Amino acid sequence: MGDPSLTTVLLMALAAFGAGWVDAVVGGGGLVQLPALLLGFPGAAPAQILATNKIASIAGTTTSSLTYYRRVRPDLRTAVPMAAVAFVGAIGGALLGLHLPKSAFNPVILVMLVVVGAYTVARPRLGTETALRFDGHRHTVVAMVVGFCIGVYDGALGPGTGSFLVFALVGLMGYAFLEASAKAKIANVATNLGALVLFVPGGHVMWRIGLLMAAMNLAGGYTGARTAVARGSAFVRVVFVLVLTAFTVKIGGSVLGVWT
Repeated sequence: MGDPSLTTVLLMALAAFGAGWVDAVVGGGGLVQLPALLLGFPGAAPAQILATNKIASIAGTTTSSLTYYRRVRPDLRTAVPMAAVAFVGAIGGALLGLHLPKSAFNPVILVMLVVVGAYTVARPRLGTETALRFDGHRHTVVAMVVGFCIGVYDGALGPGTGSFLVFALVGLMGYAFLEASAKAKIANVATNLGALVLFVPGGHVMWRIGLLMAAMNLAGGYTGARTAVARGSAFVRVVFVLVLTAFTVKIGGSVLGVWT
């Protein structure tokens, strides 16, 4: 594969910054970054696209998770076990994803997005404040089940992982959106790392463009996390609904054959 043009490099940089910002606020940065990689590198293998996306994403998720931790102080007694099993799930998902057609996931993802979006819109008070539905050992177990299941999804496919983590923490466990985003970022670092355990040794990463995108994703992640903390859960909820809507349109169009 030849060197990318200046236009392609600029597109990747802009997409990575936007993806980092969106991912830090509500997750779903892959909605921005993956299509950009597919557009910029039409001749790349799917594994190269996924691996390069993960290299860029882990820079942003690591930065935003550290920013959230310093400013929100999420409870690590929940976040760390959830992240640990998410890491294991992502490795298993990546192995699974090597043998499954990615197109088979789109109808399932579309249903999940519609359900998540409708539930969030129908309950305007959802995620405005923390009201945990589980306590003690049960709380940790539920968080670990969530982390593992979404980790498998992220390793196998990936787009929307952060959004699904946020929704599970808000809708299922009862967190406010801001605290849910903080915990989701920690788990998302683990899922990205789990996938890279397979992708990096396999030589799938396009390193030059990947490192550029990582730097821009890092900048976007830092900016997005600071914005979310400053604006609060109400702002995060609005962005969450907007991102879900955009993601639903994109996946829905793919399922219906509007675009490829």
